[in-house]
Amino acid sequence: MFRLNGKYEELLGKALAPIRKDGVIATKFGVTIENSKQIISSDLKKIKQGVEGSLKRLKTDCIDLLYQHRVDPTIPVEEVANVVASLIKEGKVKTWGISEPSVETIKKAHNVLPLSAIQSEYSMMWREPENELLPLLKELNISLVPFSPLGKGFLTSRIDENTTFGSDDFRSIVPRFEKQNLKVNQVLVEFIKKIAKQKEATASQVALSWVLAQSDNIIPIPGTTKLDRLKENLAATNVSFSKEEMIKINEELSTIKIYGDRYNKELNKNVGR
Repeated sequence: MFRLNGKYEELLGKALAPIRKDGVIATKFGVTIENSKQIISSDLKKIKQGVEGSLKRLKTDCIDLLYQHRVDPTIPVEEVANVVASLIKEGKVKTWGISEPSVETIKKAHNVLPLSAIQSEYSMMWREPENELLPLLKELNISLVPFSPLGKGFLTSRIDENTTFGSDDFRSIVPRFEKQNLKVNQVLVEFIKKIAKQKEATASQVALSWVLAQSDNIIPIPGTTKLDRLKENLAATNVSFSKEEMIKINEELSTIKIYGDRYNKELNKNVGR
């Protein structure tokens, strides 16, 4: 999870305490928020300090999956891997991963300490990982944990050109969610809705099942704050595609141009690619 100064770790720790053995906890280090801006730092000394804090807040003695939230360009990823390796040796961490790294960074890190997971945005709206990332992860037997598999809500079909976002909503600063882009990108939504009608499913379920169908080492993490949406998302596992159907769908997707970047210029600088 994104720690956000520990707030959510405390909530999760309290919720999972009675059933800890039945859950898998993933958390991150390397990013803090100051004055609404991402501050990236994988200071080697602070990684261990951060993990100790996470263990305390999560009320556990071991983190199942520890992510480097963003690659710190000032610190070699090999050195970060060595610190995580020491934490694994101490029994405080089981496995590790990186969020939004380049393929070269993955290779360097994996060579020092095998990675278990990589986080990257991936959806019917953002297929860039198919170029290099997915083939590499398959080769190295690393799982992909895609965030925003519903295109930050766009692929649910509940957002159109008239939708507005408050200043506290991340999408308010994302070029992809500017009014003109919301309008032209509806072509993709209409295509998904057509598939949903054929499958007797929702647009969200089609978008999630599509992600799952791309590889057997993909574990999407759609976000939601509502129980009914969680149930809807889970039911996406009931939607399936034949090989022929998937070929046709992907051919059609390749003809649909998506307008608007997924990050603004400032946030794009923090992506390790």
